[in-house]
Amino acid sequence: MRRNPAPAELEPVEAFCNTATLLHGGDEFARPQTAGGWLRAHGYPQAVAPPERAALMEARETVRAFLVERTSPEALDALNRLIRSVAGAPVVRPDGTLALRPAAQGPVAEDRPVAEIVRTVLEALLRDGLTGRHATRLKACAAPECRWVFYDRAPSSNGQWCDMNVCGARHKMRAYRARTGATARRDG
Repeated sequence: MRRNPAPAELEPVEAFCNTATLLHGGDEFARPQTAGGWLRAHGYPQAVAPPERAALMEARETVRAFLVERTSPEALDALNRLIRSVAGAPVVRPDGTLALRPAAQGPVAEDRPVAEIVRTVLEALLRDGLTGRHATRLKACAAPECRWVFYDRAPSSNGQWCDMNVCGARHKMRAYRARTGATARRDG
């Protein structure tokens, strides 16, 4: 995907969500070696066992589902469950920003690397507010087979596709074929 990366404050969300490349069937959390490489590259030196990798994948897809449809009751419920699983009551930092404290209990909270990663991602989403100017520009590609997360830099913030030359072109071609195929059937 060829878009410029998200601003620094949202980069953890973008990087985390894009550990899975659905269009090409890749998932950095699927194998211990690739998961360990991603963790080290993002400042988490610990390797994670299969249950923790599964928790990371589930958290990633929960955040991605929220970015696909921010007003979906199901996506909001899942995001709220994820927040409760890794975070206690928020605290105010000296600079006035909110930080999530570790949850007192819960299966994800017990696993330090997973909980730390998920808290970092959630704090990045919450920093500007889920409906804030920057956070609403973080989107998942409208192509169901893709869902690559990107930062929409269009002045009108109306981008739908991670890459207009790939996903956007496929969508336009499908729409064209649907229109011309229907016309050809009516005329024939």
